[in-house]
Formats: sequence, C-alpha cells, structure tokens
Amino acid sequence: MRLQCEVEVVSRLLPTCGLRGRGRGTRALLSLGRPPGRARGGGGGGVYLMVCTARDRVGVRYKVQENIERFFTRFVEEGKATVRLREPAVDVCLSRANASNLKNFLSAVRLAHHGTDIGALPLSALVPAKTSEVEKPKTKMIITSRRDYPLTKNFPYSLEHLQASYCKLARIDTRVLCLKKLRKLDLSHNHIKQLPATIGDLVCLQELNLHDNHLETFSGALCNSTLQKSLQFLDLSQNKMKALPSEFCRLRELVHLKLDDNELIRLPFKMGQLDHLRFLSAARNKLPFLPSDFRKLCLENLDLFGNPFEQPNPLVPNIQLKIPLTLLECAARATVNHRIPYGCHLLPSHLCEDLEVAKTCQCGSACLSSFIQITVTMNLHHVAHTVVLVDNMGGTEAPVICYFCSLDCYSQFLDRYLQRNA
Repeated sequence: MRLQCEVEVVSRLLPTCGLRGRGRGTRALLSLGRPPGRARGGGGGGVYLMVCTARDRVGVRYKVQENIERFFTRFVEEGKATVRLREPAVDVCLSRANASNLKNFLSAVRLAHHGTDIGALPLSALVPAKTSEVEKPKTKMIITSRRDYPLTKNFPYSLEHLQASYCKLARIDTRVLCLKKLRKLDLSHNHIKQLPATIGDLVCLQELNLHDNHLETFSGALCNSTLQKSLQFLDLSQNKMKALPSEFCRLRELVHLKLDDNELIRLPFKMGQLDHLRFLSAARNKLPFLPSDFRKLCLENLDLFGNPFEQPNPLVPNIQLKIPLTLLECAARATVNHRIPYGCHLLPSHLCEDLEVAKTCQCGSACLSSFIQITVTMNLHHVAHTVVLVDNMGGTEAPVICYFCSLDCYSQFLDRYLQRNA
C-alpha cells in the first residue's frame, strides 16, 4: 500500500541536544510492505514502513510490528497525522495527504503493528520510488524562445500557469488543451491566427493572454463554453480583429479586458451585461461610436484613446421606423417587454438571435428592426472612475448610440435636448 504526501521525520532525541526539527514536510512516498526476496509466509514481523523522498529515492525503512508507540489522528480529516515509533525514537509526521487515502493507510499500518497475518494486509513491494512520485508537481512553466519550446516531451499535467511567448506558434498546441488545471495561459507574441473551441474545455482558466498575435476573430463557441464561469482576464490587444461576436458578453466573470491596437469598428452590442468588468482598454481602434449598453458599465479604469469617434448630431437621426409596425415587430417587442420565455425549441434560431440583440428605447421599451437611431455625447466619467483622455485635446467625451421605439419618444427627447441647448 502506498501514500503520497508530505513527510517530516522528527527525532525525539533532538530536544535533549538543544536541537529542533525544521517544522516543514518534504514531498514523499510512503510504502507499507516487505523487502524484496523475503518469504511470504509467517507473521507480520517482516512488514516495514518505507519513506522515499526526492533526496533519498531508495528510502528509509522502519519496522512496524509492535514498534508503534502511538498514532496521532486528531487532524486526519485535514490530511494530517503522526506515527510515533519506539525504535528509532522518531515521529513520522504526515501532512497534505488525501484524507480518505490517509485513513486507509493508517488502518493498514495499525493492523501490521498488531501482527495481522501478512496475507490479509494490502502490502506493496518496497522498491525505490520513481522521480515523478516524490518530486513536487510542477505548477508553473515559462518559455520565452522557440528553441526552449518542448517538441518531444509533454507538458506536466499539474501546470497551473503556462507562458509560451516569442515561440512563433502559428496555432495553439493541442497538448496545452489537455492541461485541465491551467489557470493562467500566456501565448503572447506569437503568430496564432485562430482559437480552437476546445480552449473552452480548460475549466479552471482565469487568465488568457493573446497579446500580439494574428487573430481576426474570437469565436462565439468560446463565449458559450465553461469560460463563462471562469475567465476573469482577457488580453486580445495588438491583433487584427474587426468585431467581437454578440455572444462575447456572456463572459460575465470578466474583470480585465484589453482590446487595444486592433481594427475594431464596434464593441459588443450588449456590453452592459459585463457587470464584473472593472478595467477596459480599447485604444487605437476604429470605433466611430459606443453601443447604447455602454452606459450600464461601472469601471475603475477606461482607455479609449486614439479612436476616430464621430461628431454626434441628435438632429440628424437614422430612421428605420416602419409605420404601422409589422406583426413580427409587435410580437418581438411584446416578447421582450413582458419577458416571455423563448428558445430554439419554440422559435427558429434566427429569431432567437434577433431577440437576443433587441434594442432598448429611452422609455425602457424594446425595439427590434423598427427604430430611430441617433448618437449623443456621453462623458465617460459617468461609467469610469479613471478615464484616459480620448484625444490630444483633453477630451473625456465620446458618442454613444441611442434608440427610440417611436416618433413620440424621439420627439420628447428632442424637446429636452433643444431646451438644454437653447
């Protein structure tokens, strides 16, 4: 029987010499068994507890039968226990063990101590441990050049942080997609053109850095994956993206989003759904205006410098209003306004997609394809505590889209606007 945990062997004679143990455990493999070549018959006298570490893979053996003075198991549920031996006078302190495995191992040691027949014990061969069994699992790997990138060896499955920058990668290595414990993935400064949907299988991924690549799209499949619940940091800066999918705003856990130095001509329509977002930078893109939902954001830092924002003119509306409203428009407005449940099992998928991006009038009502659209000026301090200047003239204002579901709503807005500017 074997158990992986951290072990510290403390001599009880040390205090008499004025010495103390380190107080820290070392990753080890504990084995309960018999030395190779021993006869199988007889009692439990040939059973030993062997402790193997990275420094001593051959291991140190301690006789078990009638050689245990006491078991300390008060914290066994936390993966901790101590086995006190009579000869030599040491305490074998175990920690960071799986609680269930630790209980089973201690039960077997207790049986061996009492002389239980060897045939009834779950014994293992007392052989030297493999390096992988006693080395601390590698959780971080940083690669910053092509020649250091592993081509023949797999990445350690224990990795939680992987950086592979300046490696001239044209695609994401499928071996990376098998690292289920990965929390931080940095693939910046490569030549990646497309993201596989299987990135969404990295269920623990919190940070994804794709700065300085050749990305043109960010797929909707990724936005519908487990990244919705885990992803908090996303850097897509310095790529070649012109737009983000409407599903992008399903990444509701995002806190930090970087979109600088792309070719974005618009931001996601439902931007306001990113209610955890606190840091947003989309500098040096091609944004003419901001989506209406942008008003709902609550940011700590916002950077939109270097975008060719248009000069808003509320007196020149874009009228898409159809009077009378079509039956489809009436039904769509009623569905959204009354929050009537819908889905692909009830409606064609294209109608569901249209309803997902329904526009909201200033009066709070919905409109689908029949509306009046204008752009108005918004001071960015309304949505962010710290704002990087929009231009070299010291401005902190940007145009934002407004929608109106009817002529009445637009007329009421126009009256207020003219009174303020009279």
